[in-house]
Amino acid sequence: MKKHFLFLFLFTLIHAFPAFSQEAKYIFYLIGDGMGLNQVNLTEIHQAETQHKNNPTLLVFTQFPHVGFASTHSLSNGVTDSGAGGTALAVGKKTKNGVIGMDSTGTIPYKSIAYAAKEQGKKVGIITSVSIDHATPASFYAHQPDRDMYYEIGHEIINSNFDFFGGSNFLKPETTFDGKKAPSLLPLLEKAGYTIVRGKNAYTKKHMVDKMIFMNSEGAPADALKYAIDQKPEDLKLADLTAAAITALHQDNSKGFFLMVEGGKIDWACHANDAATTIQEVMDFNASAQLAYEFYQKYPKETLIVVTADHETGGLGIGNGSSSLKTRILSHQKTSQSELSNAIGNLRKDRPNATWDDLKKLISLQTGLFSKIEVLETDRKALQDAYQKSFVDHQNETAKSLYASDDKIAALSISILNRMGSISWASNNHSAAYAPVYAIGVGSELFNQKMDNTDIPKKIATAAKLTLD
Repeated sequence: MKKHFLFLFLFTLIHAFPAFSQEAKYIFYLIGDGMGLNQVNLTEIHQAETQHKNNPTLLVFTQFPHVGFASTHSLSNGVTDSGAGGTALAVGKKTKNGVIGMDSTGTIPYKSIAYAAKEQGKKVGIITSVSIDHATPASFYAHQPDRDMYYEIGHEIINSNFDFFGGSNFLKPETTFDGKKAPSLLPLLEKAGYTIVRGKNAYTKKHMVDKMIFMNSEGAPADALKYAIDQKPEDLKLADLTAAAITALHQDNSKGFFLMVEGGKIDWACHANDAATTIQEVMDFNASAQLAYEFYQKYPKETLIVVTADHETGGLGIGNGSSSLKTRILSHQKTSQSELSNAIGNLRKDRPNATWDDLKKLISLQTGLFSKIEVLETDRKALQDAYQKSFVDHQNETAKSLYASDDKIAALSISILNRMGSISWASNNHSAAYAPVYAIGVGSELFNQKMDNTDIPKKIATAAKLTLD
């Protein structure tokens, strides 16, 4: 009788708490940098409006069965930066703004969920749409008191022994934090056994290797991949890195893998208050989530996918007065604010005597203002005054955000388009808004609640039976 009761008890326990009876062999940890709930919501609303639908068109990850939200404050501030935010998501502990993978004094290193996975024998991949040494990816493999210690952060890849890295490049591959010349990182990484693959076209020739670093082609920007709205077919995309990482990590692998994917330029677009570019960055991030989901469909009893953000950026608001949304207007924007700024700069350089009509034609071509969207007289005057200062008086004013210093005319044009498209912004910086959390697969029920950002890696550790502390 006692044996029968014990059997029933254990059977009930296993089926009541599947997170403890199963183990996540394959872990996808997707982080949309700066991606608050409204960035996700705007993308879905815009997709629906462009299809003349009223109900939002769902992204892949918003259809996951378990949804929660997380607080994001750091140990030092109510509004986190990406160093403290990334550290919280990587190690499950708070630290002060600016620190990477360490305590607030910058003296005690913390073990990340990626290292915990490696200790268990899993392969590990870290990829991003910005530089490999940027704050969020760095938080998973590096331990530095300052997020700007790019050389020192990149150098830690060698000791990490992780299997796959992907991103645009390294920001300071030959210069230490104190400005001294140092041995170039890339030869050091190759000596440590990493194969460096540059550019989309080079990948297919070298994807069957043990350790890889997949980056932009030579001559391409080191700080980030191009914005999705500006990309051409030959440009390296986050989804390309994701597909390559899945292939590399899954081959000859009995223990499973851990893959962190960061959509880093959602944050950059929001710092610039560029709604159309933000939408395309979220869609670009969603393409990587789609690849993770397709993998999950093949291995549903062994895979966990968690999608979240380190913080929200910009204080994005959807609806700025009228009850009717007009986000469809944003689809007239053809390039990022950054590229529009470059185009205006080139016009000024190539045609010093460019007229107001010349500038208006350029703005119209890139944003739809004037040609497809009626511009208010006050907005026309503001743009024409900016033209006078810039092209006639040669007072080249800029609009600065964290990752850009754009031409004021470009920023003004995008601001007008945003307002007419029902979008408002609270600032050019991070906010304290909750970060959304979406999960599917083994242990995903652990994420169906309100939590702190430090809880997320702990819950992943529970689902995968990893030792995080």
